[in-house]
Amino acid sequence: MALGLCIAAGGKALTVAATLFTLSWTHSVEKTAWQESWRVTEQGLQLAEARVKGSGAGMDPGEGARLEDGWWVWSPDSPETPELVLAASGATVSAWTICHAGGCVDLGADAQEPIRIRPCDP
Repeated sequence: MALGLCIAAGGKALTVAATLFTLSWTHSVEKTAWQESWRVTEQGLQLAEARVKGSGAGMDPGEGARLEDGWWVWSPDSPETPELVLAASGATVSAWTICHAGGCVDLGADAQEPIRIRPCDP
């Protein structure tokens, strides 16, 4: 199993001892909350569930979505990805927030190189 989650942001590296995490942000056009639950696996990062607090420009709920407490929730059928690369322009409505069992961290609030998230090497 991978050792955890490795994050490179703003010239710094962060290692998180987690195999599950949530990535959340506010959509830059619609100003609507979006959340994704991810698993860290030996093959990469697996998107387990996505949630959006509405619909609109570029944020339609996925196939099989159901409405739960005001959130559209669905489980995407997608293969693992080796890493996530998140833009960090500093000009969006919110930073990216990564939460895990040990807490949360905001990334990309300021302009910087893209944020890279991947499983740590075992």
